[in-house]
Amino acid sequence: MKQSGLMVKYYPPNLQWYLLSREASRSNMALEKPYSDKDRFICIYPAYINSRRTIPQGRRIPQEKGVDNPTATEIRDVLQAGGFTIVLENKAYAKELFHRDPNLRGRIRVQLKNDDGSPVNDKYPNRKSVYLYVAETIPKLKTRVHASGGASSQQGGDKGKKGKKKGKR
Repeated sequence: MKQSGLMVKYYPPNLQWYLLSREASRSNMALEKPYSDKDRFICIYPAYINSRRTIPQGRRIPQEKGVDNPTATEIRDVLQAGGFTIVLENKAYAKELFHRDPNLRGRIRVQLKNDDGSPVNDKYPNRKSVYLYVAETIPKLKTRVHASGGASSQQGGDKGKKGKKKGKR
């Protein structure tokens, strides 16, 4: 369709309405809600930093820097200790196969920017830096350190009991 020498794309009326409404909803959302509103917080699911997940399964950081099966409570503890404003929600990640498992549930929302658009914490200006911070800090938690140390001492105690037999003769 030509109008006054310029090429103009023609969209059917239903598609024109869709495109206009989509643009309007994007611009209204950005203008109406401040960064301190919890809907503007970034989302972190445990799958984002899980080293056992592949990228198609939802991992968002390099595998070497990931954590072995993190939980939402561990992520919450790390972010609270780091001084972030967070909200823990009982949501399941869409790519998880077992949505009903309580250990896999949890979504953490984190405030990344102040109302004026500046980062809340200058060390973590974007979402990837927050993911890497969480992945670095979770292995240092007391629950992770004691769990790995306790497992090795129990295995050593079982070796001495191999020779004893129980039961009727």
